[in-house]
Amino acid sequence: MNVFADTWFFNKGWQPHRFQQDTWAAIADGRSGLLNAPTGYGKTFAVWFGVLQRYYRMERRKKGLHCLWITPLKALSAEILQATRRVSEDLELDYRIGLRTGDTDINERQRQRKAPPQALITTPESVHLLLASKGYRDYFSELEFVVVDEWHELVGSKRGVLVELALSRLRTICPALRVWGISATIGNLEEAMDILLGAEAEGVLVQADLKKDIRMETLLPEALEKFPWAGHLGTKMINQVLPIIYAHQSTLLFTNTRSQAEIWYHQLLAAAPDLAGAIAIHHGSLSNELRAWVEDALHRGILKAVVCTSSLDLGVDFRPVDCVVQIGSPKGVARFIQRAGRSGHRPGETSKIYFLPTHSLEIMEGAAIRYAVYNGLLEQRLPYVRSFDVLVQYMVSLAVSDGFRADELYAEVKRTHCYASVTREEFDECLLLVTKGGRTLDTYEEFHKVVAENGRYQVTSKRVAMRHRLSIGAIVSDAMMQVKLLGGKHLGTIEEWFISRLQPGDTFWFSGRLLELVRVKDIQAVVRPAAGRKGAVPSWMGGRFPISDNFGIALRHTFAELNERKPPAYPAELLFLQPLFDEQRRISELPAEDELLVEYIRTRYGHHLFVFPFEGKLVHEGMAAVIAYRLSSIRKASFSIASNEYGFELLCDDPIPLEEALRRGLFSTEKLFDDIRNGINIREMARRKFRDIAGIAGLVFQGYPGKPMKTKHLQANSGLFFSVFEDYDPGNLLLRQAYDEVYDFQLEASRMYKAFDRISTHRIVLQRPANLTPFAFPVFAESFRERYSNEDWQARLEKLKAQLEA
Repeated sequence: MNVFADTWFFNKGWQPHRFQQDTWAAIADGRSGLLNAPTGYGKTFAVWFGVLQRYYRMERRKKGLHCLWITPLKALSAEILQATRRVSEDLELDYRIGLRTGDTDINERQRQRKAPPQALITTPESVHLLLASKGYRDYFSELEFVVVDEWHELVGSKRGVLVELALSRLRTICPALRVWGISATIGNLEEAMDILLGAEAEGVLVQADLKKDIRMETLLPEALEKFPWAGHLGTKMINQVLPIIYAHQSTLLFTNTRSQAEIWYHQLLAAAPDLAGAIAIHHGSLSNELRAWVEDALHRGILKAVVCTSSLDLGVDFRPVDCVVQIGSPKGVARFIQRAGRSGHRPGETSKIYFLPTHSLEIMEGAAIRYAVYNGLLEQRLPYVRSFDVLVQYMVSLAVSDGFRADELYAEVKRTHCYASVTREEFDECLLLVTKGGRTLDTYEEFHKVVAENGRYQVTSKRVAMRHRLSIGAIVSDAMMQVKLLGGKHLGTIEEWFISRLQPGDTFWFSGRLLELVRVKDIQAVVRPAAGRKGAVPSWMGGRFPISDNFGIALRHTFAELNERKPPAYPAELLFLQPLFDEQRRISELPAEDELLVEYIRTRYGHHLFVFPFEGKLVHEGMAAVIAYRLSSIRKASFSIASNEYGFELLCDDPIPLEEALRRGLFSTEKLFDDIRNGINIREMARRKFRDIAGIAGLVFQGYPGKPMKTKHLQANSGLFFSVFEDYDPGNLLLRQAYDEVYDFQLEASRMYKAFDRISTHRIVLQRPANLTPFAFPVFAESFRERYSNEDWQARLEKLKAQLEA
């Protein structure tokens, strides 16, 4: 029984769910754990009322900080603050709740230090800033709870490593600390709980026995393209979307990239000017002010539609929308479920989502996602391990505040999942890096950040301490520029590389309006509203993400449905695609689920090898490089490579020795990692990755607020360190980490290995069609676009497509 929850729920006229009652009971028993429940069912209250009950059952109520609530988003922090304060006000409790993020002003931070609230809602970076403050042990000495919200979002990132390290220190200060995570469903929930609670802790996994009902419909175009190509962005189907917007009180339109969001917002307004004022745009590069306005307008129910990106994926608590439209491939099963859950965001309500494919082959993904949701093919989140850059930063953070002793710190970090395999020698190498700059930078005074006095490691330089506090965190991105109107209003941020391509007078789309660049000053792009309809559309480097491995499984399963069922029993999407599949069968072959289709075609452009593993663009890029290397080892040749989510193309001027390559094991896993190293420019990829690692580790100072260092300087400085370490310290931990991260996260080497391993058990279906096939044409279009980037390549492509259809 939880008297606070019972009273509050009774006053609201609600009945608690079983998972909420189970969570309250587990917290009352002093347990730690992980809570998993669908979006919109009250996960926050399931943990919050448990925290309140423990506090008011204490014989002597503590005056210090009692609960630390960590969230990945500042916007989410504000929503949690509102929800929890509402409980305190409704029940007239003296339990005070504070908020600390990067936006909290310095006066409020000082008040929180002198008179801590009972609960503090914050972000991983702000927790580390507190650990870098003098006297943090006293500040956290009475802490009983740490709650980590949206843990599934953090566990597969270096921000999750920040949380692991913070928890390791807080457990040392407060041995009786209780830790709770709140997570959406992912494929490795048990592992996620173990990472959060630590290897030695036993926790309870509370899972809601509630299945969210999702009603999904794929929007089908009026006409089927038998030879589709990516690039339309779905805007040709705007007339099918408008009736959906008009038929519902509120609609979220999710796009995969910020540039696609800008285009859709502009096109919707052009097609339906009467929506002006009732439609908005929301993505991560817009200013906090603009995003807050959109969220508030959604909450008050005054917007008909919002075009958005993953910036509205997480549990930001606005009024539930009536329906969701997913524009383009959702790329992942969990992401699709999360977005669908933004509609019907109340217990018992059905989530309504429309899937809008942007080209014909994407229609197949409608059937695939339905199969994946029904069978629970949820992706795992791959946790980071051995992130030495974050460990080095953490060492300096502790040294900036009260210092640390090496033996104690090593014992602490060894208990985390990320650093469980770190040896004492490796730990000591990190110590050497923060005290002497490692083995190669010892002659440079600026890298002697930490000094050891009587066995305690501390930072004594005020300059080092200040610069370090400005650099705390593990979020890395391309250098950003502020976009400001000539009158001074801040509109948001845009990547420096995009603005550097423009001249004053050029126009571009941003925040849903056409802007003219007036001038660039420091890190500001000064703009004014422009007339007309044409302008460049920004593309952000962060918008490129591949389909997940489970989504690939679901896509390949559609071929089983095509081969096992008769057309009337097909899912609607596959029935609609029947003419395309018939054309593919006529010219080439439609593969089975356990077959790999390979097409070898000769055109006036050269010799084309098309391979269709259906593993996602990033895996295909790596696979293509390996296959090209293996082919060129048989006969010297140069290849151009193109790929999409379904397959890849190798194009060569000369005939390709395909039969001999297949006899030698073209798709074999034997010596695969050697061939990856030889066939892909891993060094250049590692050099780029090292820039982020160097920034997190503090080797490269990224600048002061309002005056960040330019991208080219960051790249030059980190590149210099990379070369020095390669030449004089090849075993350097940060250098090794750069290569490991390229293999694990950029090349997805383990997933690439699984793909080759799977293919080695499949039958290779080799076809030699006379012309490009419906499967091959979209991949060909990718390389065609690059060859004719300065011409009207779309017209050329349409002409070629017309010839194929004829």
